[in-house]
Amino acid sequence: MKIDQFNFAGHKAIVRVDFNVPLDENGNVTDDTRIRGALPTLKKVLADGGALIMMSHMGKPKGKVKPALSLSQIVNKVSEALGVEVKFAKDAGNADAEAAALKGGEALLLENLRYYAEEEGKPVDVEKGTPEYDEAKKAMKESQKKFAAKLASYADVYVNDAFGTAHRKHASTAVIADSFDADHKMLGYLMEKEVKAVDNVLGNIKRPFVAIMGGSKVSSKIGIIENLLGKVDKLILCGGMTYTFAKAHNGEIGDSIVELDKLDVALGVEELAKKNGVELILGSDCVATNGLDFATMSVKEGAEKIVCPATAVPAGFEGVDAGPESQKAFAEAIKGAKTILWNGPAGVFECDDFAVGSKAIGDAIAAATAEGAFSLIGGGDSVACVNKFGLADQVSYISTGGGALLEAIEGKTLPGVAAIEG
Repeated sequence: MKIDQFNFAGHKAIVRVDFNVPLDENGNVTDDTRIRGALPTLKKVLADGGALIMMSHMGKPKGKVKPALSLSQIVNKVSEALGVEVKFAKDAGNADAEAAALKGGEALLLENLRYYAEEEGKPVDVEKGTPEYDEAKKAMKESQKKFAAKLASYADVYVNDAFGTAHRKHASTAVIADSFDADHKMLGYLMEKEVKAVDNVLGNIKRPFVAIMGGSKVSSKIGIIENLLGKVDKLILCGGMTYTFAKAHNGEIGDSIVELDKLDVALGVEELAKKNGVELILGSDCVATNGLDFATMSVKEGAEKIVCPATAVPAGFEGVDAGPESQKAFAEAIKGAKTILWNGPAGVFECDDFAVGSKAIGDAIAAATAEGAFSLIGGGDSVACVNKFGLADQVSYISTGGGALLEAIEGKTLPGVAAIEG
């Protein structure tokens, strides 16, 4: 069922949202982006005259009650955003009375789902790899089904609008869907947009297709890179992983970040790109320093900054940004693209001195988007980049998905989507 086709009047809808928002030491929300992102779905339920039950996790309490992670702290913020007083259920696993009392146009927020080990379906206080853990895991799977059924019993419609957790087969993101027939479970507006954006990039490709993958490690991106090499026309690899590729060709990389056990993986990526006819673009030069203070994201007084080949970083220096020649090559590769995916920065963008390479990529993507390209920005650092550079309204879509987006790009089925779409 599509959410636009459903009238929530006379129904109670339990909606999985992602309200895992940052809080300050006083429990105040410091960034309400995720709350605002869920509003179209939540307001649709209320505007139709439906009763709204919201459920979310916050942090990683791992089955324990931790007051610092209580969703009670965000009730006022959610009420303000929704324009209705939001009631609160202190026990998500026993909210029958609160749910039963809810009338059309009213809203209820359940306590942090991860206070309950059944949400994630993982045994707590049992050591992994032991026979006891295996037994506990079997028992937990049954408990998870019961917990999911309990959550489902509060409503007659289920909506999943939490793309950020769609890659997890948790009670509230996938298992709960088994309690609803096809006409009474659906994706929320945010989830629909995320799924469509991924499909535009991977399933409805307009060429040339250029992907930019950055970040520090090849190992964390290898599955994504390999999947993309079967789809893209050009692949730009930048950021910290540059130096693993440079080292694989016996380059000198100074103190730059490197995965010495992944040199063969780097060479394998190059071979696969060649085999698939993909143009692989690696940074030829870099900005290096001998005095980056990671704690303050600043350059230490008296430290040097130099531009050098990525394969000839002097001892005592580390590569921290793409150099001017690399920036030109990246921009040229992006120019004329019709489909663009960006995940991961070109350097230590948090430090203004070393954000130039990432900004060059962002500017090139914005220019290509203005010429008609579909551009998808995903991953926390890339999203932070476009926001820092004021480019958010100059790209096609910014994903909130994080791990879910990366797994979708890798070609994996997302349990939260499959539970509804089949």
